[in-house]
Formats: sequence, C-alpha cells, structure tokens
Amino acid sequence: MKYPITQDLSRTQVRQIIRQKRQSLTRHEQNSAGLELLEQIKHLSIIDNAKNIAIYLSSDGEVDTQPIIEWLWKQKKRVLLPVLHPFSQGHLLFLEYCATSPICHNKYRIIEPKLDQTQICPVSCIDIIFTPLVAFDHNGQRLGMGGGYYDRTLEKWFNTGKGAIPIGLAHQCQQVEHLPSEHWDIPLPIIVTPKQIWHWEKNEKSL
Repeated sequence: MKYPITQDLSRTQVRQIIRQKRQSLTRHEQNSAGLELLEQIKHLSIIDNAKNIAIYLSSDGEVDTQPIIEWLWKQKKRVLLPVLHPFSQGHLLFLEYCATSPICHNKYRIIEPKLDQTQICPVSCIDIIFTPLVAFDHNGQRLGMGGGYYDRTLEKWFNTGKGAIPIGLAHQCQQVEHLPSEHWDIPLPIIVTPKQIWHWEKNEKSL
C-alpha cells in the first residue's frame, strides 16, 4: 500500500514509505538503476583526484553500488567500506575493500568487511564518502535509517569544511518535497540518482 508524502508525516513514516517504494523495484529495474547511476558518477570531476573513496554494499532495496565499486577498482582508487565500530557505539570505521576481502553480517544484517585493524583507513584520510540514505528533499536534506552513524562521521566536515566530501546515492523515487529534520542532520552537497546529479551550493563546504 502506498501513501502520499506530506509534511505532517513523521520521520519513521517517511522511512517506511520510501523503503517500500525502493523494495518494490524489480530486479531488472535495480540492475538498470545501478548501471545508470555509474554513468552519472563518471561525470563527477572530483573523483579524478580522489585516492581513498568510501562507499557501501547495497541492501534493503538501495540502488546497486557494485558497478561503481568495480569501476573505482579499475580507476586504481582505494575503495573503503564502513564497519560498525566495535567499541565506540554509534560510530563507523572504514576498511579497505577488494574482491577477496572477507565479509560478514553486522548486527543489522548488513554485509561489511570482517574487522581487520591493518585495513583501517582514518576518516581524515578519506577523500569522498558515498553515503546511503532513505530519502532526500529539494534542499539536500538527507534522511537515514535513524542510527546517526553517517551524521556523526560527517560532523567534522559539516562544521569545518575539512575532510571527506559526502555524496548521497539514491533511487529517483527516494526524493520527497520536504523532510522533517533534526539539528544533528547533515545536509549533503551532492546527491546522485540514476537520472540526475543534484548540487546544493549552500551545502558545499570544500568543493
């Protein structure tokens, strides 16, 4: 059952509606979206000089990131994936990821690299963080799953303009007119969908 996105909906309700939308996409639609997203990503000039690029493995109907990962490998980029920090609750670590990296499921049943301290890359050394999201609006406001992991990761960038540049990835159907936001939410300077690249100058800190 589909519901209209209106301003009186709660963040939880918006998450439920948009997750249903992306989960309802067919396998063909998902495959096409992943390839089209890659073609959009290729137009981002800031990738040219980036060395360490964080991304994530798609789940829960998220647009397929595997084509991007494989393309980044071909571009000789160091690809990093997020891992739930084992000791600092609510925070992420980023580990180098290659085709042979051992993987496992975290407590949310999301696939991540098996923790190996030798593969950790400090956030301060990351150039770009491709960021998952549940929904976004016309201001570049991002709605995540509610854990705040990426908001905490991006806080330094948002406050100082230094550090990894966040780029949101989403299906076109994840855009809404307006999102209810909280003070800790980090708006994004760029969001990429299979059909379009969205830029928000007022959200740009270091582009």
